[in-house]
Amino acid sequence: MAHFAKMDENNNVIEVIVLNNAVIDDLPFPESEPIGIEFLTDWSGGYTHWLQTSYNSNFRGRFAGIGLIYNPTLDVFENAPEQSQTDSIL
Repeated sequence: MAHFAKMDENNNVIEVIVLNNAVIDDLPFPESEPIGIEFLTDWSGGYTHWLQTSYNSNFRGRFAGIGLIYNPTLDVFENAPEQSQTDSIL
């Protein structure tokens, strides 16, 4: 199975989708990623902000979960920065 993270415009993971390996022609990462993205873009009606993630954490640092953020500089999924207490004071 291949796993893909759907991200919002700020690179926050908002959903993770599982694809059958047949969809990605049984190719390994990174060859499988553009095939999966193309499939998901068509399937989702044009949403294009997808990245492949590894359930076994073999690439991109860890498995992408909802609430994590993608760091494109390091090419990893990581915890979102915590909001400081001063940010929540009105």
